[in-house]
Amino acid sequence: MKSFEFLSIKREKKPRTSGLTMVLDKGLGLETASSLMDISGEYVDYLKFGWGTSIVHEQDIIKSKVEMYKSHNITPYTGGTLFEIAYTKDKLEEFFDEAHNLGFPAIEVSDGSTDIPHENKLECIEKAKESGFEVLSEIGKKNPILDKELSIDERISNMADELNAGSSLIIVEAREGGKNIGIFDSKGNAKEDEIDTILNSIKGEKILWEAPNKNQQVFFILKLGNTVNLGNISSDEITSLETLRRGLRGDTFGKL
Repeated sequence: MKSFEFLSIKREKKPRTSGLTMVLDKGLGLETASSLMDISGEYVDYLKFGWGTSIVHEQDIIKSKVEMYKSHNITPYTGGTLFEIAYTKDKLEEFFDEAHNLGFPAIEVSDGSTDIPHENKLECIEKAKESGFEVLSEIGKKNPILDKELSIDERISNMADELNAGSSLIIVEAREGGKNIGIFDSKGNAKEDEIDTILNSIKGEKILWEAPNKNQQVFFILKLGNTVNLGNISSDEITSLETLRRGLRGDTFGKL
C-alpha cells in the first residue's frame, strides 16, 4: 500500500497501452538496476539498453539485467545504434540471433547515425518481426544538420510506413540532450506546430516522444495529458516523471 495514495491521481496499471515510460539504461550495474526497479519498476514500461552499450559488458551481466527487467513486467530492448552497426556490417541475422540468446523481446530499428534507404529500413522492420521481436522504430537523425533536412511531411510519411511494416511504436528522436533535434529547438523548447501536424496524421498512442528534460515532460503532459508516451527518461528521473504524471509536483499540480 502506498503512503498518502488517496491524494494521488490514479494511473492505469501495467501492462499499459498508454502513458508509457521508456527509460534509458546507459550501463547500470545489475544490483543498482535491480534496486531501482524494486522501488520504481512499476512506472517503467520499456527499458532501452542505450546505443552500443550491450557490446562492452559481459553477456552474463546483460542476460541477468534483461531477465530482471522482464520480471518487473518491463520490455527491455536494444538501442537503435546497435542495429545500425549490425546493418552496416551486414550482420543482421547474427544480431537477431544474439539478441534472442540474450533474452531481448524487442529491438529498435533506426537510421539516425547512418544512411539506410527507407525501403531497406522497412524490410528490416519486417524481418525483425518475422524473427519474433517487437519492433520500435525511430524517426530522425542524430546530426542536427541532417535532421533539419527531413521535412515534416517526410517524417509523417515515414512514420506511417513503419507502422504499416510492423512497428508497435514510433520513437521521435530527441537524443539524450533534447536540444536542436526533431521537435525541439536549440533551447530545448517544443515546436508545438510540428507536433500538432504530426498528431493530425498519426495516432498519439503509437508515438513515443523522446523528452529527456523536465520542461519537455511537463509540456507534453499538460498538452496531451498524463497518458502521453514519453521516452529517453534518465534512470534517476523515473519517480520525478511519475509525480508529474500524477499531479504531485508544482509543474502539474492542479492542472490535470
